[in-house]
Amino acid sequence: MKKPLLTLTALAGLSFGVAAPASAASTHTVKSGDTLYRIAINNDTSVNAIKEANGLKSNLIYPNQVLKLAKSQAKASSSSETYTVKSGDTLYRIALNHNITVNQLMTWNGLNSDLIFPGQEFSVKGAKAASVANDAATTAPKTSTSKPVTKTAASTTQTQAPASGKTLTVEATAYTPYCAGCSGITATGIDVRSNPNQKVIAVDPSVIPLGSKVWVEGYGEAIAGDTGGAIKGNRIDILMPTQEQALNFGRKTITIKVLN
Repeated sequence: MKKPLLTLTALAGLSFGVAAPASAASTHTVKSGDTLYRIAINNDTSVNAIKEANGLKSNLIYPNQVLKLAKSQAKASSSSETYTVKSGDTLYRIALNHNITVNQLMTWNGLNSDLIFPGQEFSVKGAKAASVANDAATTAPKTSTSKPVTKTAASTTQTQAPASGKTLTVEATAYTPYCAGCSGITATGIDVRSNPNQKVIAVDPSVIPLGSKVWVEGYGEAIAGDTGGAIKGNRIDILMPTQEQALNFGRKTITIKVLN
């Protein structure tokens, strides 16, 4: 969230112009401040479609880079009333590609958490598929080796250290959804301005993989859902709801446990 060109989404609060739908042969020249999300929205496509069309392995883009624009398969089929979860999907991405909100998606499908599995079928047009989604959830893998597609935010607060997990000693600082230069959207697509009480930390992905569940001393369970230019090695940045809380936190050496 510290470097706009690295994030999945655009700076919150900016008003985007409505662009004509992209054709298979159209291109976009990256401008300073662009993100893949902003380009996708303005050209009626998706981040995944742009990445696939250009062979991108990450969300890193550069000014003056020429990107091919391809029609998103999800958007092309958005008239469908249901959607089947694929590996790598998140509730945020599914909602975005079908022009609905995450809350609508969860309500229509009777979801109580953001834990989803490949093969689940969700209603994306109304409450039609709630029973389908629940049936799919009962058939999702239940062994200890099964992992959900992703989690977009941590919902648990645990003050005591879990018994298991990889223990690390890290230097921790804190930030807010409205820090200078922040977009309000994390590197994994979490909208922290919509819910500043989410428990999210910025990490070095080479040390803590993005999407990991991490117990943080004095903070509780959080999702490793963000990155930052200064967050290298055994360093983390902890999301706080307010600037005052972030300043009061200061800089500390703390213990964390990577739980998955």
